[in-house]
Amino acid sequence: MTTPLSKNLRERIVLAIEAGESCRSVAAHFGIAVSSAVKWSQRYRMSGSVEPRKMGGHRKRVLEPHRDFIQERIDKAPRLTLHQLKAELAAHGVKVSHETGMAIPAP
Repeated sequence: MTTPLSKNLRERIVLAIEAGESCRSVAAHFGIAVSSAVKWSQRYRMSGSVEPRKMGGHRKRVLEPHRDFIQERIDKAPRLTLHQLKAELAAHGVKVSHETGMAIPAP
């Protein structure tokens, strides 16, 4: 993932748009995507800031509430396959995919 462009560059782009230049011409001049110029100018008009928003984030751990059940099943049946575990979770109303990998870290 790339890092956000500098605040200085964002400010120059927004100021050019506020001065009357089109988003398309400003984007071409500064070598950025037109959509970025549009979003930054909209953000500036709405909030008065050109600061980048938070990037990335954390994925919700779907299986965490079912950790004890999964660990118990693995302890009782060490040769349990992911497909079998997936079927057992589905029987409990938990829909998961075996392709995503369901590695459960040791406690």
